[in-house]
Amino acid sequence: MIFTSFLALMGIGFTAAVILGVASRLLYVDEDPRLAQVEDALAGANCGGCGYPGCAGAAAAVVAGKEGADVCIVGGEEVARNVASIMGLKVVTLEPRLAHVDCTGGIRAEENYHYEGASDCRAQHLLHGGSKMCPEGCLGLGSCVRACPFDAIFMGENGYPVVNPDACRACGKCEEVCPRGVMSVYGVTDSLLHLNQTSDCLAPCRQRCPGEINIPKYINCVKNGDYASAVQTIKERNPLLLVCGRVCPRPCETVCRRGHVDEPVGINMLKRFVADWEMNSGTRLPVHCAPSTGQRVAVIGGGPAGLSCAYFLRRFGHNPTIFESMPKLGGQLRYGIPEYRLPKDVLDWEIQGILDLGVKVRTEKRFGRDITLESLGERNYDAVFLGIGAWANATLRIPGEDAPGVMSGTEMLTKVGLNVRTGIGKRVIVIGGGNTAIDSARTSVRLGADVTLMYRRSREEMPANPEEIEGAEQEGVNFQFLAQPVEVVLDDSGHACGVKYVQMRLGEADASGRRRPEPVPGSETVLEADSVLAAIGQKPALDCLYEEDQECPLEATRWRTLAADPDTLQTAIPYVFTGGDMFTGPSLVISAIGAGRRAARAIHHYLASGKVTVPDNVLHGLMDYTLFKDVTDVELKERTAMPHVCDLDDRTQCFDEVEGTISESEALYEANRCLRCGLTCYDRDMPAPLLGASSDAATGKTVEVK
Repeated sequence: MIFTSFLALMGIGFTAAVILGVASRLLYVDEDPRLAQVEDALAGANCGGCGYPGCAGAAAAVVAGKEGADVCIVGGEEVARNVASIMGLKVVTLEPRLAHVDCTGGIRAEENYHYEGASDCRAQHLLHGGSKMCPEGCLGLGSCVRACPFDAIFMGENGYPVVNPDACRACGKCEEVCPRGVMSVYGVTDSLLHLNQTSDCLAPCRQRCPGEINIPKYINCVKNGDYASAVQTIKERNPLLLVCGRVCPRPCETVCRRGHVDEPVGINMLKRFVADWEMNSGTRLPVHCAPSTGQRVAVIGGGPAGLSCAYFLRRFGHNPTIFESMPKLGGQLRYGIPEYRLPKDVLDWEIQGILDLGVKVRTEKRFGRDITLESLGERNYDAVFLGIGAWANATLRIPGEDAPGVMSGTEMLTKVGLNVRTGIGKRVIVIGGGNTAIDSARTSVRLGADVTLMYRRSREEMPANPEEIEGAEQEGVNFQFLAQPVEVVLDDSGHACGVKYVQMRLGEADASGRRRPEPVPGSETVLEADSVLAAIGQKPALDCLYEEDQECPLEATRWRTLAADPDTLQTAIPYVFTGGDMFTGPSLVISAIGAGRRAARAIHHYLASGKVTVPDNVLHGLMDYTLFKDVTDVELKERTAMPHVCDLDDRTQCFDEVEGTISESEALYEANRCLRCGLTCYDRDMPAPLLGASSDAATGKTVEVK
């Protein structure tokens, strides 16, 4: 019996062994040897910062193709190279990325209510959006600090988080837990690509700047004596800071909160100060460029838009070539702005810095004649940027304007820029009221002419910069306001010898908000002159977009500008982009520079994925709730005066630069006038009274929540 049982058990065991043997043959899974190799190559920290439960999980994700060789946020480049080697991947240098805090409010931000019990930003955000009055600012409860697995974030004394760049591993945990988007992780390229969004901490000056420069940041750098960081901050948005420091009309200053206290901060003075500091230092600060992508972009036009586009394309790693019709780069910067405002050696120094990044140039190549979209395609350019500018002049539409002795203001300024004879006489009439008219008048004075500027409206309606109008007046330019030209008077030889005009008076306001000029009957008068310069407006020369017997597929607007998407600047041809005066018509230099960056951003995305996207909340215009005028508890501080380096008696005899750069002590003083504004917060000179409970902004009632 016992023996029989033993045999039965042996049979069962043998049968089980056979079954298990067969199953092991059928079900055996051969483990990828790379799993163990990748896991051994990882840092072994098992911190979970990569998003996987330990290094074994991260290794499995790499082998499965769900993650790249850079999955380990602790090990850095060395670990990434080892993992890439195991996986047979190409090793490239990765751009370092760090956590970034987009908030300067903290304890400066007013509170809607006082709440006891919510110690987490996410929890408090669910309660009426959080206690802070600023809808986008940091709530200051430290959720990001607790989420960081590397102790790289701490709450600073100002009440918002501070990142330790040496400890940060860019894991993104802080970004995940922040309910207001204050925390983000990005590198240099991410910063260059970023468009202002309504969720950003944007002081009014930043909202108004067409170049989207982080103005409070670079002013704070000046305040701390860190001029190099100020320059680098500006260059994230503007490669022509020397130029803008001299010619920008400062739209940012028109919305400066300091202006509601005394006078706006001298933002442009500070830009010029740090730009001149770099130029005069004897060396150029390094500019980071991504590794080359091998993709080629043709940039048509070497003015501010084209220079800006080429600069940012190069920083994104692409290979731009600028095609310019004139002998030198600069566009209207060189051939439209006089030397006394923008010295050519300053312009040359700035342009050379862009070219030194690896930007190629082909001068005296006119689009539509020497190069076309078709020929650029044949040369294997992957994209095209059209930034030709506004070189065509608006006409007076009066008899005699085609006679000898009549030319456009831009034509005369271009001749001066080319150092050729202008042919103007001793008595010059300039017709117009914009900056080109003022430049033409002041340049004619320097060429020895007696100048009268004729404008059909009053001085208050002149669109030119007030400082330029005042400068022209100081230099002896005569102003004939409320005068409408009706005819260029000719002498017996057919040469211009004067302008017949009608006296005007101001009527009702037109669509632009300016009062419409109306003629005074019987007021015709003739003003004698040897030369007449028409400076009443410019427009893009779109004729170059049409080839013989073939209509170009690019579209023009009714204003004779190039049609394109306003956010992406992409035209009807997907690989063709535009920007600057060709898209907007004559505008500011800083507007063209900003458009150049936006176009470069769009081209970068197009080359990478074939499509261009923009954030849903990209900023358009100004945010009304940030434009309040009640700015309290701020001490009055007089604005620094712009210095003049050329005496009035001397400056009309030469083209030496008129305005100078403020001194270092003046720069530090002016930087300290900045209120370091956020969306709603700003620096006060006196602390506001501390309240146990704050007032509701809408009702004025005291609200306390427990």
